[in-house]
Amino acid sequence: MTATLPLPGHPDLRDKVCLVTGASQGIGEATARYLAECGATTVLAARNLAACEDAVEDITAAGGTAVAMQLDVTDDAAVAATVAEVEARYGALHLAFNNAGTQGPAAPLHEQDDATVRQVLEVNLFGVISCLRHEVPAMLRAGGGVIVNTASVGGVIAAPGIAPYCASKHAVVGLSKSAAADYGRRGVRINVLAPGSVRTPILTDWLAEPGALEHMESLTPQGRIAEPEEIAPVVAWMLSDASSFMTGSVVTADGGYTAL
Repeated sequence: MTATLPLPGHPDLRDKVCLVTGASQGIGEATARYLAECGATTVLAARNLAACEDAVEDITAAGGTAVAMQLDVTDDAAVAATVAEVEARYGALHLAFNNAGTQGPAAPLHEQDDATVRQVLEVNLFGVISCLRHEVPAMLRAGGGVIVNTASVGGVIAAPGIAPYCASKHAVVGLSKSAAADYGRRGVRINVLAPGSVRTPILTDWLAEPGALEHMESLTPQGRIAEPEEIAPVVAWMLSDASSFMTGSVVTADGGYTAL
């Protein structure tokens, strides 16, 4: 027996079509699952198509509506084709969570080669630019929409050893604020999610180092790191009408890390 959607306590996103990039794992996957529980038709897009398909199987078994699409956000033509496919299949695109990202190795800037730096910027910044350039026109055609771009606490403050990452995430904040100003009067809201430390594959290797988890936990007033499932409801709220007077804003979900 499948549940009636949206599930209790979830925002009502029925009749909304939402594209989630970076949906194969971590925050993206958890959020895609949660959005489906809100009643949204959810498009899970990532390079790892098989992982997206596995999540879609779970979503549909639970009574949700979802589809998997393979997407590399550094390929602008592929982004355009994905948005076009969403419109062709469902008639409109209403919501987007631009979450695909990478961190790169931790090292002082002068020790990072050009290819590494450019890859971080291509995924984290230019990938979001491509998504916005194709999602916004689709939303304008639909009469409006909402976009959430994933930055990081590294886009609000800084940390040593990840200069390209911090640069890319600071840029996402500025990009999103400017785009919000461009499209606010045309019915498209654009906001930024800035998560703190979350137990995702991007942190797996680092957390395996002796004492790493304890150190990270010591930096937050809550004394722990987050699970992806704790971030998903934040994104859903940002995408819902409950946040209707919010655009160009940065929402931190970091256990109090940036409060110190």
